[in-house]
Amino acid sequence: MGKGTQQSFATQKGHQSNRNAGIDLLRGIAIVLVITHHLGLRLPLNKSLLTSFAPKWVLSTLNWRGYHAVFLFFVISGFLIARNSLNRWERLSRIQPLVFYRRRAARILPCLFALLAVLSVLHLLHLRDFTIKVPGQSLGHALFSALGLHLNWYEGITGYLPANWDVLWSLSIEECFYLAFPVLCLLLRRDFLLSPLLVLLAAALPWFLTHTGGSEIWQEKAYLPGFSAIATGVLAAMVTRWFSHVKPAVYRTLCAVGTLGLFGVFCMPKYLWPVFGEGSILFLTFCAACLLLAFHWQRQTGQAWTLPGTGWLQSCGRLSYEIYLTHMFIVLPAVLLYDSYGWSERWSALVYLPLVMLCWLLGWLVSCFFSNPADRWALEQLWPKSSAHESLKTADIPVAEIAARFGIACSTLYRIILKPAALLAKNQPRDRL
Repeated sequence: MGKGTQQSFATQKGHQSNRNAGIDLLRGIAIVLVITHHLGLRLPLNKSLLTSFAPKWVLSTLNWRGYHAVFLFFVISGFLIARNSLNRWERLSRIQPLVFYRRRAARILPCLFALLAVLSVLHLLHLRDFTIKVPGQSLGHALFSALGLHLNWYEGITGYLPANWDVLWSLSIEECFYLAFPVLCLLLRRDFLLSPLLVLLAAALPWFLTHTGGSEIWQEKAYLPGFSAIATGVLAAMVTRWFSHVKPAVYRTLCAVGTLGLFGVFCMPKYLWPVFGEGSILFLTFCAACLLLAFHWQRQTGQAWTLPGTGWLQSCGRLSYEIYLTHMFIVLPAVLLYDSYGWSERWSALVYLPLVMLCWLLGWLVSCFFSNPADRWALEQLWPKSSAHESLKTADIPVAEIAARFGIACSTLYRIILKPAALLAKNQPRDRL
């Protein structure tokens, strides 16, 4: 085994010791539901042999809850990003935008750049399921929308992109939120100003879902519903700062409420819809926040739940970003192969588990041999050691300096992301965008 591989394994082992098993499990369930949703769109389980003995709600959960799983990801993302910021700076009012952006860039950009490079090559080779064919769309504008964090809007006005591109809609929402997040924290400065704004944003989720105009695609992938779910996660992280420890009865109750609630949303929606209606997604985000709080407070006791039998799902959770970006490279060729042999849809259920395992394997390979090394390299380049230990006490920074720092951050982002993408798009044929 090579030295680099050994270091990768050691790094993963060190990271795992600092992770929360419950949160990793939640992420693992979400990413598996995303994979099975994309399989279900092409090889539905309701036409397979499972219909003879599996309950209908099980098949529906596996095939049609991918959208709900993305909102679960949004809540988890908001919680982890805010919680990590609190660990690093103690208060959100002390957050350093440039450091925050550098860390996000180091985590997000290497895999994103690599994915877009691969997708561009596959498009230029005119490979089936990877070629952008919709009138009004082009490779240049697809790249610009992905790098400019508005791929969801681009799809809303031009139509769906190929499936491997389409998964990036949620990333556009997340990273747009995190562009504004540190600046908002510094400008408001106090929890009693920030928290009511986040509560309003989180509570408005049903209204955003029902009052978003435009095409059906845009209604599904608009920014504000996603912002609401992320805000719920941020609020949960703020609660953990206000109450660092709670009685066991509290987090056990939250765990029970969150578990039963999420089971109802994902598995028994027909019983919840008459009660919550369009508020079902809001109920999902609330239950997810309950579980996140329970997992966090349980871990603070020093006796975190081990959750035996869930190790592989936890591994999926740790690799969720890599799996999310790459799983369609497994799903699309597998479905094409399945169809080319003329196999009956009745046997489609037999390929689900092997394909999910292959998606995990691809994500693991990407993590070990690309994203983790690239993450470390990017941190060294974007966050030199000389600045790693600089003072984190920024509560007294003037608003003018905050605005200046934000301007520098925007300028940096423009130079490394938007300007190259704009130049590329300029050379493409004009379309409706």
